[in-house]
Amino acid sequence: MKAKFTLLIAILMGITYGCNNTAKEEKTKTIVTQDSVLSIENEHNHSESDSIELNNGAKWVVVPEMMKYIRTMESDINQFAKAQHKELKDFTQLGASLQKNIDLLTSNCTMEGKAHDELHKWLLPYIDMVDKLNKSKSSDEAFHSFEEINASYKSFNIYFE
Repeated sequence: MKAKFTLLIAILMGITYGCNNTAKEEKTKTIVTQDSVLSIENEHNHSESDSIELNNGAKWVVVPEMMKYIRTMESDINQFAKAQHKELKDFTQLGASLQKNIDLLTSNCTMEGKAHDELHKWLLPYIDMVDKLNKSKSSDEAFHSFEEINASYKSFNIYFE
């Protein structure tokens, strides 16, 4: 039981702190007992500074080690859209694939500075969208989440290369 608990805490800490986020202020509270995690609370303070900015009129460069996961997810989304999937199980499979690539992306975060901060302005809402897709209870709800995810890539491609 302690090994599972330790693994859970390690995963939660990795997700929370895997990539130094200076784009948003995050507060995390974890109340831990010997047998379980009682409460985990994430608060994101959103402000007008959440708007992505260009790099003096140019796109921000994302390091290749991270861009490969972003492009894999974009490709999966484009293929999914072409196939016109409508079953909840199809959305669930897509969500699992996207989450796997998000985990790989965040564990390979090597960016720093303003480019890193601007990428987080896109990435954090994107992660929330994928989470919403993964929690969908109906194909209609999943489709709406999918449409948001798909639209987020239009924004990504305006600001990043």
